[in-house]
Amino acid sequence: MHDDRHAVEERIAKFIAERLRPALYGDRVPLEVAAWHIPGEPVPVADALRAEYRPFLTGDSWGGPWSTTWFRATATVPERWAGRRVEALFDLGFDLSRGPGGQAEGLVHDADGTPLQGLHPYNRSVPLTLRAVGGERVCLLVEAAANPPIVGSAGIGTHYGHRLTAGEADLYRLRRADLVIREEDVWQLLHDMEVLDELMRELPLGLPRRHEILRALQRAVDSVPPRRVAAGAAAARAILRPVLDRRAHDSAHTIAAVGHAHIDSAWLWPLRETVRKCARTFSTMASLAQEYPELVFACSSAQSYAWMRDHQPYVFERIKKAVADGNWAPVGGMWVEADGNLPGGEALARQLVHGRRFFSQELGVETDGVWLPDSFGYTAAYPQLAALAGARWFLTQKLSWNETNKLPHHTFWWEGIDGTRIFTHFPPVDTYNATLSGAELAHAVATYAEKGAGTRSLAPFGFGDGGGGPTREMLEKARRLADLEGSPRVSVQSPSDFFREAREEYPDAPVWRGELYLETHRGTYTSQARTKRGNRRSEALLREAELWAATAAVRTGEPYPYETLDALWKQVLLHQFHDILPGTAISWVHQQAEQTYRAIHRGLERIVARAAGTPDATEPLAVLNAAPHARREVVRLDTPPAAGGPVQKLSDGRYAVLAQAPALGAAVLGAGIADRAPVTARPADTGGYVLDNGALTVHIDRDGLVRSAYDHDRGREAIAPGGAGNLLQLHPDDPVRWSAWNLDAQYRNVHRDLDTATAVRLDDEGPLLACVRVERTTGRSVVVQRLSLAAGSRILEVDTDIDWREEDTVLKAGWPLDVHAERVASEIQFGHVERPTHENTSWDAARFEAWAHRWIHIGEHGWGAALLTDSTYGHDVSRLTREDGGTTTTLRLTLLRGSHSPDPHADRGRHRFRYALYPGADIGDAVAGGYAFSLPLRPATPRLAGPPLVAVGDPGVVVEAVKLADDRSGDVVVRLYESRGGRARTTLAAGFAVERVQVTDLLENPTAELASTQGVLDLTLRPFQILTLRLARGAS
Repeated sequence: MHDDRHAVEERIAKFIAERLRPALYGDRVPLEVAAWHIPGEPVPVADALRAEYRPFLTGDSWGGPWSTTWFRATATVPERWAGRRVEALFDLGFDLSRGPGGQAEGLVHDADGTPLQGLHPYNRSVPLTLRAVGGERVCLLVEAAANPPIVGSAGIGTHYGHRLTAGEADLYRLRRADLVIREEDVWQLLHDMEVLDELMRELPLGLPRRHEILRALQRAVDSVPPRRVAAGAAAARAILRPVLDRRAHDSAHTIAAVGHAHIDSAWLWPLRETVRKCARTFSTMASLAQEYPELVFACSSAQSYAWMRDHQPYVFERIKKAVADGNWAPVGGMWVEADGNLPGGEALARQLVHGRRFFSQELGVETDGVWLPDSFGYTAAYPQLAALAGARWFLTQKLSWNETNKLPHHTFWWEGIDGTRIFTHFPPVDTYNATLSGAELAHAVATYAEKGAGTRSLAPFGFGDGGGGPTREMLEKARRLADLEGSPRVSVQSPSDFFREAREEYPDAPVWRGELYLETHRGTYTSQARTKRGNRRSEALLREAELWAATAAVRTGEPYPYETLDALWKQVLLHQFHDILPGTAISWVHQQAEQTYRAIHRGLERIVARAAGTPDATEPLAVLNAAPHARREVVRLDTPPAAGGPVQKLSDGRYAVLAQAPALGAAVLGAGIADRAPVTARPADTGGYVLDNGALTVHIDRDGLVRSAYDHDRGREAIAPGGAGNLLQLHPDDPVRWSAWNLDAQYRNVHRDLDTATAVRLDDEGPLLACVRVERTTGRSVVVQRLSLAAGSRILEVDTDIDWREEDTVLKAGWPLDVHAERVASEIQFGHVERPTHENTSWDAARFEAWAHRWIHIGEHGWGAALLTDSTYGHDVSRLTREDGGTTTTLRLTLLRGSHSPDPHADRGRHRFRYALYPGADIGDAVAGGYAFSLPLRPATPRLAGPPLVAVGDPGVVVEAVKLADDRSGDVVVRLYESRGGRARTTLAAGFAVERVQVTDLLENPTAELASTQGVLDLTLRPFQILTLRLARGAS
């Protein structure tokens, strides 16, 4: 037999595309369309029902960027269609060459304004009736959103990223608006043939099954009259029946098909558009479940549901019914699909608390897993946090994007820094937007790493990156693939069922320990610095507001602001979404985020002021210490204190005084504070200045570079011989793709040092604070830095103001340190991780940019040093051996980028951030220094002075949160953790009468009782253990 396979395959593809698909819809009747244009923000459907519409023709243009057009479409079902399935078919001007998320979309309503379903590029038909009577009047309202075509990966259309730069010209044309009848035999034949054709093309050439399918498809094509496809469809289906009826092999892999629509909370569209995206997709899913009762649609992000509850109550009721019917699976247990690296520890805990609580209270569902398919890496704190929130499994897909190394497992136990393990799965289909194509299923089977041990994997299917979700076509495929020879078995099921079955099958899966580092998107640690600073400051202020509000409630009976804190927390959690906090959304999103953060900060400052009072000249001044360690340090005040110790007026008009306060407590300024050795400043013999406080001597040269930082306690120089600390360096930063996301390794090939200052002067010279001001320029950018050393301090602070005007450039601050360090410790949520300073393996080399929260630390036996930061995350570490045989380990903080997409002006403008060098620091010093650096002592009235609410005996056991219980019982909730990586035995003493102490999960549900003696508890914590305590107050 001659090999005509290629010709037959081409003929089959041509038949499907040019004969079968066009025959899907038979008779048609044009809809009569009228339009009402809304150039500004969206309006409620009630306004659209009352509006005056103007006639609109197919082919007419509509929709300036970000505008809305309401279409009213009417028609009468012809009598000849009686008994037929009738649909409305729309084409708003869709572009199938682009993804479904960043273009026109619509929400279809009935004549009364009730939402029916969404319109997307791959979901254009609206079923109206399965069996028409004939003569029915059809009236539909379509809210069409003119979302502009922004291609964030390629930097195309970025001017559309804000209303002020988007222009007003129409973007779309209405191409189609028809009533149609669907030819059922054609519909079924189309999916029979597509499933078999896709399967055939993935089977090996030598397999008889491949040729059996090929010839059956050939006979089916032969049987259909080219001009009468609908008439021949049933006969063609009969020809294919025998090959479709062949069952899968006993050893066939099983794929759990889980419906999914990845709807970014903001990305190439603003937050307000996400509300509408959710309404479109969720309406479609609720309708689809009625037609395909086997559908299980998994949807995360409690925020999305809350939007529906608040803005689309009818849609929310349909969701609740679908949940009750088993067609809808709330997953993830988080407020949003947050970034997996940058949120603080308490913020990640609250993501889980608020997410799980919403699903429980609003939907009656206890979510049992963490669903994060698209975040940009995953902290090693996740396993413990997830387990403490009641999660039993974890899912992500993103690590399939790794550019260098492939993770060796798809199903495994993930072990966090404390030893907690969580059952984890990476779908080997390598996408969270699967369509259940033959190629995708074959790829999943071929790449599945656990062959011979496990037999099942998960495939999230449905259009995403902006919504859409599963389609009828995908579910038709799933029905045919349930048990088909040559294919894996496809079972539409819930994530919980999949994980239960996978864990039962493979309980001894391999273990991956530590962080899940994504080997791409490294620029997200730095992009959009103002957004990141807003988040970090919000996290610090939330800690302060809860602590001082709780203290005031216990001490003075001040009402605790439950509702306000709840609302502010949810705003912060929303902005930790994995395209907002990482800095990868359009300009509109980030400008709005900056405004929101300012409002959050004002609200939190008001809470602190109500709790602690606003100081005035009529009463003694106190300071509040929200950090978990006692402090004695120089503090800057706007006005001079009425009493206390020595005062130094600073060059900026403020006043420096010496203050001390207990951990988590307040103290009156000047009470019991002994003087410290003064700090002095003098000109250096070689130029520049020398700052010296007896503990640390710093030489800042004539160009503002730190040439020496000498630790007197240990007799050690921190700066490597010949090195210059605080050396600002510029690198070209134009990655191959994904400008805001990626920092490519080749950026390191070229750099320029900012080693010349335009001005270096001494601003303050002691006795409490010495400060050197350094000014630099590069291009159109201006950098002003203040390097300061306080009396008694071992920390050199660098306060930076910069007007940044560079494009496609990354700015680093380098510190070459004379330390032989094999590893660098970086703070993460509730602990730290250690990463190698070398590039021995491809895994080490791929981690050329890393992230940390408040500190990074390097050390050798007996001595180390740390860098502290109040808002930056990205950094790199390198080492070299000098000619003298010593080792220079260089820490570089990544301060700013200047990406061009999706925001063409990202990070341009004014910035302020602080960082510091801490010579001689060990890990404990770094932990305490990081908290203190982010939580400055706060002046207040003496109202809260006295013993703190709680005091911990071991400084290595850190209190992360103090608050009142969410159930409004008045109980005090304390969350703490072991911070050094070792076992700790300590005490916790309550500063109030305690009736009962309970250990709880993150949601404050009791899990165990603890004994206390007069409010003192004995505690033992394992390394990095998180412990949440609930203290019921007794009678005073």
